[in-house]
Amino acid sequence: MSGAGAPTVTVDGTGLRAALVAASWHTQIMDGLIGGAQRAFERANLTDVTTVRVPGSFELPVVAARAAEAGYDVVVALGVVIRGGTPHFEFVCQGVTQGLTEVAIRTGVPVGFGVLTVDDEEQAIARAGLPGSSEDKGAEAVEAAIATALALRTL
Repeated sequence: MSGAGAPTVTVDGTGLRAALVAASWHTQIMDGLIGGAQRAFERANLTDVTTVRVPGSFELPVVAARAAEAGYDVVVALGVVIRGGTPHFEFVCQGVTQGLTEVAIRTGVPVGFGVLTVDDEEQAIARAGLPGSSEDKGAEAVEAAIATALALRTL
């Protein structure tokens, strides 16, 4: 089961600046991911959040890079890619994952990875943080990014 063994993360992001970069495809799922991210920012006392919407998940890395270069302390990328009948799924998932990883490594700014890569819409809804969902990947991405930013400050 996805999510099994996940740590409980409690973070205080007071004073941090965050950029939330979110794709637009699959409105219901994205609304859930964004809602979960916003709730997590609030729980973490992080009030300085800029939200930027992009067309799809493939566009997340370039905007995440610009946000990291602009001085945000954390970047959270949210999107969803649902498997189809062509290799498109693999190409988009690989590009987004490598792109966001490169942003974090190159800039030193934590990038919370909240991109759902799923076989079907049912799996995405289960992870989207909607009423009845079993997981809240938008919130988890925020918590991971903030926790990483705080860990970096100790080095």
